[in-house]
Amino acid sequence: MPKLKLPDIEKVVAIDIHTHAEEPCGLHGDDGYDDFQERMAEYFKSPHKHPPTVPETAAYYRSKNIAAVIFPVDAERETGFRRYNNYEMLEVASDHLDVLIPFVSIDPHKGKLGVREARKLIEEYGVRGFKFHPTMQGFYANDRMAYPLYEAINEGGAIALFHTGQTGVGSGMPGGMGMRLKYSNPMYMDDVAADFPGLKIILAHPSFPWQEEALSVATHKPNVYIDLSGWSPKYFPPILVRYINSILQDKMLFGSDWPVITPDRWLADFAKLEIREEIRPKVMKANARKILGI
Repeated sequence: MPKLKLPDIEKVVAIDIHTHAEEPCGLHGDDGYDDFQERMAEYFKSPHKHPPTVPETAAYYRSKNIAAVIFPVDAERETGFRRYNNYEMLEVASDHLDVLIPFVSIDPHKGKLGVREARKLIEEYGVRGFKFHPTMQGFYANDRMAYPLYEAINEGGAIALFHTGQTGVGSGMPGGMGMRLKYSNPMYMDDVAADFPGLKIILAHPSFPWQEEALSVATHKPNVYIDLSGWSPKYFPPILVRYINSILQDKMLFGSDWPVITPDRWLADFAKLEIREEIRPKVMKANARKILGI
C-alpha cells in the first residue's frame, strides 16, 4: 500500500478530529462485542443499531463535505475484544482518502513489538496519529512502560490522542465491564507533555469530572490541544465554553465521536452555543489543520 495521502482540506467545511473505525463485519459474536456495542448505543442514544463500517463512514462524511480523522482502538488485552488490525483498517480507509485521515492504535503493553509496529506505520505508511484509551487499555498515561512508544511517535512527528474523563464504555454493565475511570484523568498526560515537549498531544472529550485539570494542562503546555468530542455541546460546562471563547481558542478542536454522536447532532448544538463568530472557524477547521500540519 502506498503512503497515505491527505484530503484536499481547502474543499471541506470542517475536520472532525475524532471518529471510530469498525470492522467490515461489525459482528463479534464470539467475545461479547455486540452486547458491549448495544450498551454503548443505548448510553449515547446513537441512531446506529450496529456501528457503521469505514466505507459507510466515508460516505456519510463525503455527503457532508467534512474530513474525518478515523481510528480503531487496540484494547484486546484489557477487554478481550480482538482489535481491528491497523493494517487492515488502513487498507480499507485507503480507498477513501478524499475525506478520511486514518490514525492507528497500539496498546502500550505490547512493548517492543508495539514500538516496531509504530515505526513501520509512520515510516512506511505515513500515519499521522495514534489513539490511546487509558481506561480501555488499563494504564496510566505517565507509566514509563509507554514511553518507548511515545518516543517513536514523537520522533516520527505524529500525534498522540488520549481519551480523557469518564467513558461510555461499560456504562450500565456489571462493574462497568471492569473499566476503571481513574486511568483517564488528564493530569497524567501532563507528565507526558512535560517529558515529550515536542510531542503533539490531543486530550479527547470534555474531561468530566476533571474538566478544569484538562484546561489547566492545555493552558500550561504548548503541545497540548483539546478535542470537543463525545458530548453534545449543549452539555458543555460554562468554564469550557469560556476557555473556547478566550485563552484556548487556538487549541480547541471539533470532534463528534462518530458513530455514537453524529456531526449533525453535534453541529446543531454547537451552533446554539454563545461562541464568538471569529472563533468558530478555528474550532471547526483551522486548529485541526495546524496540529495536523496541513
